[in-house]
Amino acid sequence: MKTIKNFIILGVILFACSCKKFLEEKPTYFLTPDSDVSSTKVARAYANSAYKYMQGLLAGQPSSYGGNTWNLMEFMTGKSNSDLGQTGFVNFQNLSYNNTSFYVDTWWQQMYLGVGSCNEALEQIPGIVAPGLTDEQKNNMLAEVRTMRALYYFFLVRMYGAVPMVTTVPKDLNLNVPRSPAKNIYDSVIIPDLLIAEKSTLPWQDNTGKVSMGAIESLLADVYLTYAGQAIKGGDQYYAESAKHSLSVMQNGGYSLFPEYTDMINPANKNTKEFILQVQYAASVPSTNPLTPLTIPNYSGISKYSDEYGSVLPTDQFIASFQPGDKRVAERQFFYTSYPNAKTGQIVNFKHHYIYKWFDSTAVTNTVKSDLNYSVYRLADVMLMYAEASNRAENGPNATATAAVNAIRARAKLAPIGTLSKDAFEKEVWLQRYYELCFENKMWFDMIRTLKVHNDVTGNWDDFVGHKTVWGATFAEKQRLFPVPKQETDINPNLLPNNPGF
Repeated sequence: MKTIKNFIILGVILFACSCKKFLEEKPTYFLTPDSDVSSTKVARAYANSAYKYMQGLLAGQPSSYGGNTWNLMEFMTGKSNSDLGQTGFVNFQNLSYNNTSFYVDTWWQQMYLGVGSCNEALEQIPGIVAPGLTDEQKNNMLAEVRTMRALYYFFLVRMYGAVPMVTTVPKDLNLNVPRSPAKNIYDSVIIPDLLIAEKSTLPWQDNTGKVSMGAIESLLADVYLTYAGQAIKGGDQYYAESAKHSLSVMQNGGYSLFPEYTDMINPANKNTKEFILQVQYAASVPSTNPLTPLTIPNYSGISKYSDEYGSVLPTDQFIASFQPGDKRVAERQFFYTSYPNAKTGQIVNFKHHYIYKWFDSTAVTNTVKSDLNYSVYRLADVMLMYAEASNRAENGPNATATAAVNAIRARAKLAPIGTLSKDAFEKEVWLQRYYELCFENKMWFDMIRTLKVHNDVTGNWDDFVGHKTVWGATFAEKQRLFPVPKQETDINPNLLPNNPGF
């Protein structure tokens, strides 16, 4: 007999699903202890529950103004500013944050809530027997769930290093699980989950927002690239593995780059073309994308939002570091510097550049409910992963890698690169990742994966440890990991000692 806890979870997940189809669905009932849980709908509900905490990547920070989990990785790069010093910004600007700082605890909570939902689904789905529910359907649902569990753990190990490895639903309240080394979690959970998911018959694309084969292969490419890098130093063979999986996406996925950058902020294009895996939002329900108001200049009056946060904006030095003629830095591409006042129509000129990547014009001027999704993986990211990984694996760039970089440059209206050495090509790829994927929570992970930081003032690539940001703060060894939150170590002393420096 199912526990009361399980029924409560199911009652929630039947309507709190990630995919647009389910975001728009209006539930008419809840599961009760005497409900029939042997149905295809229940199996699907368990699978959908794995997506719920994807929105944790953009979770609001309680008791803060303009606070959001997304802020953390952008504040840390040293390439961001904030209009009002939004909650926690100063502490991350000067690197004085600690184990009680904003965002650090929210990330931990949201990712482990996601892990818990996945563990529940992995235990329950195999036992569901229902008319019309085939083994293939169940295996595909399990593949979705395993992919999501791998994604949650991938964030956890990159952020905190050694973390508790929880792969089953707890049977009692003895929850003081010790930390497992990050490599163990890669080897025991993240990589095995993805390799099992890879054996499914999921389609290469899914325009409803669910996990596809393209998403599985993209995540594998990212995992292997990170595993080969500075955190784990798994070995050069993992660059080859990363290249294999990213190339598979490029050749088999049917994805294509959008012709225009502004195509990515058209809600009609969600889950299509360049987009491989996105966090799902819908303007018709309370679950709207929070990044639209979060990135509007503070109190600028250009929108109908009651709060325009200006929470994160690029530094002037980062903007100045773009190559002349780069379309990405042109007005209303990735950034903007002016917009009409919402009431008068007069142009408001800003003091700085602001992020245009989540500017939903319908929400800004009319509905105040952004319908944009948030990308976890898109094709440009995968193409650059392939370029970097194959360059390492083959001791130099091949023709496909060079073509991938040139496709990214061509959309930016930059001239193609010619023959480059292994080192020069790698730095070109890193730079294109900085510019193409800026403010998509990628840059910080690239910094700690490579232990290199682009100096926007000198144009050099600095070592991570010792790099001085434009704010005068210097990265130290301790910055490679975030501290385990104090509220977690207070209730579970097995999480101690904390990460070095905290």
